[in-house]
Amino acid sequence: MTHPTSNQASAVREFGDADAAVPVLLARVYEVAPPPERARMLTHLMQPLGLLSLVAVANGVFASLRLRNPSAPLSLRFEDTLRISAADVMALAEHAQQVSVETVDALAQWLTATPVLASSAAAMLLVRLLKRRSLRRHRSIGSKH
Repeated sequence: MTHPTSNQASAVREFGDADAAVPVLLARVYEVAPPPERARMLTHLMQPLGLLSLVAVANGVFASLRLRNPSAPLSLRFEDTLRISAADVMALAEHAQQVSVETVDALAQWLTATPVLASSAAAMLLVRLLKRRSLRRHRSIGSKH
């Protein structure tokens, strides 16, 4: 797995490839987020993924979190967020948007409602990108009808 500041960073600057830029920006937001917000982000990104997908992502670190108490709703702890790197978040976001781009796009509302994150440059850029991508998708759907 590449580090979030590697070659995919060019996609962030250019906005040319939103699908590549979103995971990079989410990883950057994760790096500056306090543990409770990190846990919310991870929980949200894990929602659309089944256990097999979670096993395939980041050497299974997310599957181990899910399997800790499989019959209960997912609940992450402070310690869990310390084990997850920005590169792991980037991999999780890549998989999550393949399964449900709407789930990832919904993070824009969360980012704007969280003052500590809303002031981050990466978060502001991410919100802009998510809103633009969502608008484009809705316009595309509308033009098909």
